[in-house]
Amino acid sequence: MRSSVTRVAASLLQRRAPIAASRRAYATGAPPPAEGFMPSVATSAFMNQTTEQALNNPELKALAGGTTKKMNLFQSVNEAMDIALATDEKAVVFGEDVGFGGVFRCTMGLQEKYGQDRVFNTPLTEQGLVGFGIGMAAVGHTAIAEIQFADYVFPAFDQIVNEAAKYRYRSGNQFDCGGLTIRMPCMAVGHGGHYHSQSPEAYFAHTPGLKVVIPRSPIQAKGLLLAAIRDPNPVIVMEPKILYRAAVEQVPEGDYTLPLGKAEILREGKDITVVGWGSQIYVLETAIALLERDMPGLSVELIDLRSILPWDVETIEKSVNKTGRLLIAHEAPSTSGFGGEIAAAIQERCFLRLEAPVQRVTGWDIPFPLVFEKFYVPSAIRCAEGIKKAMNY
Repeated sequence: MRSSVTRVAASLLQRRAPIAASRRAYATGAPPPAEGFMPSVATSAFMNQTTEQALNNPELKALAGGTTKKMNLFQSVNEAMDIALATDEKAVVFGEDVGFGGVFRCTMGLQEKYGQDRVFNTPLTEQGLVGFGIGMAAVGHTAIAEIQFADYVFPAFDQIVNEAAKYRYRSGNQFDCGGLTIRMPCMAVGHGGHYHSQSPEAYFAHTPGLKVVIPRSPIQAKGLLLAAIRDPNPVIVMEPKILYRAAVEQVPEGDYTLPLGKAEILREGKDITVVGWGSQIYVLETAIALLERDMPGLSVELIDLRSILPWDVETIEKSVNKTGRLLIAHEAPSTSGFGGEIAAAIQERCFLRLEAPVQRVTGWDIPFPLVFEKFYVPSAIRCAEGIKKAMNY
């Protein structure tokens, strides 16, 4: 008995040795970057690595013949705000620690360029800084507020939902705070735990009077942020923080905007429609690649929703009427996640064309876990299984 126990113990120690070694290597090596790791982004077909690729976009046809510059996502966000400040003398940028560049360096260099009157820190109060932004916008300023993490937005929930969203309506269109834009880093980062990883888009999608957008790349972030800043309604821009440095591509120089409320078909297909937004797009791209290897001939249509509110139901409807199947993936929990709204709307519009129940691959209905993050987020394996389930129904 003792010898068998000894053998089992020795076997377990051998199995643990590589783990222990890797932990020691991690402990003595450099810590992970604040933005986390997402290696699939670097090899994504959706990252435009040349000027020709970047400008070969029907939405950017006005920039034909222009130039581009290699940027990551936080640099493109920075450039969008730089352009907004340069072209609108009433534009101001403010938030917690934005004066020195912010946690993710999105506002780096702006205070030095435009002064402390236009780029400035606020006290550590989300409710206060959003309320301040509403007031600034109400008297004609272009107010660009930063919430340090999307997880911290909830103290400002009343200001956003009951004040900003309703300001125009309750005054009979006499007054508005449409000049307000609220930026916030969102989604998983690899090590953020329950206070630095959440995806709260569905909370705000339930609120008429707001717009909500989530970009997937530097080109998208710059164009959507500039469109949000200039839109005559309050807009929430949620930036997937894991992409701040992981997403790098050639970005058109100069001023341009991309349409709010319009989804983008990233690849066409005929067998199933797959919908996501933000960093989930790259997870879905990986899932599709896995399935194409195992299911030769599979043709998947991938759509980036981009705008959560208003969302482009027509593009999704047209796609599902063609493919007959739909999968939606997002990091937020399943219950009352925005995927449920999409599923309900498509079921109503495409019922007779559906070949399988609408699939949802999401985060679980639990607080966002730290050590179990990889089991929580909708991974490429889980998304591939969801696609396979729809195909085999």
